[in-house]
Amino acid sequence: MLDTTARNIKYLPGVGEQRASLLGSELKIRSLYDLLYYFPYKYIDRSRIYKVNELGGTLQHVQLLGEIRSFEEMGEGASRRLVAHFTDGTAFVDLVWFKGIKYIRNRLKLSTQYVVFGKPSMFNGRVNIPHPDVDDASTLQLSSMGLQPYYNTTERMKRHGLNSNAMAKLVQNLLGLLREEIEETLSADIIQKNGLMSLDNALRIIHFPKNNAELRLAQERLKFEELFYVQLNILQYAQERQMRYIGHRFAKVGEIFNRFYSENLPFELTGAQKRVVKEIRADVNSNRQMNRLVQGDVGSGKTLVALLSMLLAKDNGYQACILAPTEILAEQHFATLRRMLGSLPVRVELLTGSTKQKERTPLFEALANGGVDILVGTHAILEDNVVFYNLGLVVIDEQHRFGVVQRAKMWTKNNIPPHVLVMTATPIPRTLAMTLYGDLDVSVIDELPPGRKPINTSHIFRNRADSMYSFIKQQLQEGRQVYVVYPLISESEKLDLQNLEDGYRQLCNIFCDYRLSKLHGKMKPKEKDDEMRRFASGETQILVSTTVIEVGVDVPNASVMVIENAERFGLSQLHQLRGRVGRGASQSYCILVTDYKLSEETRKRMEIMTASNDGFEIAEADLKLRGPGDIEGTQQSGIAFDLKIANLARDERLLQYVREVAREIVKSDPEQSNPLYRVIWRRLRMIKEMNNRNWGAIS
Repeated sequence: MLDTTARNIKYLPGVGEQRASLLGSELKIRSLYDLLYYFPYKYIDRSRIYKVNELGGTLQHVQLLGEIRSFEEMGEGASRRLVAHFTDGTAFVDLVWFKGIKYIRNRLKLSTQYVVFGKPSMFNGRVNIPHPDVDDASTLQLSSMGLQPYYNTTERMKRHGLNSNAMAKLVQNLLGLLREEIEETLSADIIQKNGLMSLDNALRIIHFPKNNAELRLAQERLKFEELFYVQLNILQYAQERQMRYIGHRFAKVGEIFNRFYSENLPFELTGAQKRVVKEIRADVNSNRQMNRLVQGDVGSGKTLVALLSMLLAKDNGYQACILAPTEILAEQHFATLRRMLGSLPVRVELLTGSTKQKERTPLFEALANGGVDILVGTHAILEDNVVFYNLGLVVIDEQHRFGVVQRAKMWTKNNIPPHVLVMTATPIPRTLAMTLYGDLDVSVIDELPPGRKPINTSHIFRNRADSMYSFIKQQLQEGRQVYVVYPLISESEKLDLQNLEDGYRQLCNIFCDYRLSKLHGKMKPKEKDDEMRRFASGETQILVSTTVIEVGVDVPNASVMVIENAERFGLSQLHQLRGRVGRGASQSYCILVTDYKLSEETRKRMEIMTASNDGFEIAEADLKLRGPGDIEGTQQSGIAFDLKIANLARDERLLQYVREVAREIVKSDPEQSNPLYRVIWRRLRMIKEMNNRNWGAIS
């Protein structure tokens, strides 16, 4: 049997060295296997013949059967074109070519039956079809043509003759080479139980389906398999790690935890916080290393849950640390923890890149002899010379800012890897959480503490800016502070920075009685920190910024968030920015400012933002509107995947189902020795090898 993974694409008839280089650089197609799994993005029905008198400019693609009655060359220079007057007896349509005129004129004959395929449009009140496919009717069997596949290609490929049709021909050549049945990749019981099509049929049909019914069956089979192996990979990885690593056992809830709970709690825990603390408690008492993700919207009380977890470590004789992505966030956590703990005998220290050497020496000594209970810090904690006496728990804030290698470095800080608690204020839709963080147990804090007021969000058009400025002045007079955010999108960085500078100058003139700070990514880290500190301390009242405002930076006095050009932000980013306000007791406001002309999708985004404060609801809506796109962070847990046919926004139910199928196999065959599942474990090993080749091996 032909091994498609090992055979270089250049050896496929019709490819060769030059095309192979193009396919590799543009589409990452380097083997026959890569081409086999490069699926069409759409299909056009080639079985139906339209009548010319049915045509209008609104149809997508049509197929006609008729003949050319005459040719006409029109225009000069760049506008020169060949027009063929085509009819099927019901009416005439113009077939138009702007390129290859001589070749077309020589190839096509009058009064010969042709099948014409293309997309109709209107020009000067007449229907025409630019650059159609024209085939001799005697050479086509229309009933067997079925649905025509369309493959994504790049402009560079098209310039070298590798358009969608050329890709289809290459796939035909490949399928012609596969004379034996393509080897099955799922076990017989899974195929039978789920009524799945064979892999051989699915791969042949997905490229050249005869009708929509068989296309749906092929898609169902391939989506099932793709999502199944993503989940099997994650679950098997998690099980392997669980079996390999025992965990420190926090067997008791001790004096410090109980004193804090009874004397220092700033407010009664919400039901969601109690549930998450209980889940963490069960993990750390299980003799297994905890790897838990805590998702909670801005202001849901994740820091308090993290502190309670760290006090469990302290009561059981272990140290804890909390990793933050920036110095200002680390300092904020440090101040918050010290304030919450009050006079309790818990020593909390801070370590960042700015910590001076003379402070580091005694700090490192205290860490190494167990004198420090909780260390708060940035990437500086990862350095080799930071040695703990007995590290039992690592809390990672905003985990997408820390890669796998960095997290693994924390494991080496003790003989037995510490428990890991990951916190994120970025609500993640369930389908994404099951894939990006599928190896972690997920807890959700889905309640806000009592007294938190929902942020009042409104959408205004730019021509109403004056009334907005009056409202901001009123808030400033009441002693509040204001954020004004401008977009900074890489492809128009100069223009965006200009907008920020212009906006800053304009706001300085409008609010001349107040002090303003300015913040953008082109500033040096120290300048950014200084400006953020000035705003956080109340020295400045308005912060004019790009999106570099850190997630989690806490300025309780800030009550207004203005987002300029809000149409240029995605839903999740708008929600994250909105979360910078609403952290104090006062009513807070978010104002989305846009131009009047908006696309339908942008209007929908603004409606969702003004209607909901629920981050999870917004994240789900964002996934459905934008699709998963390029899934970032697929290496967060050391598991790489690249979806070729499944869609996390549309296939949520299938994803949940296959996860349970995969879980059952991992549970019933932990040693991977059941002959029934031999084909599955072999396939999983192959996927891992291919991922390592494509993404680089991850330890």
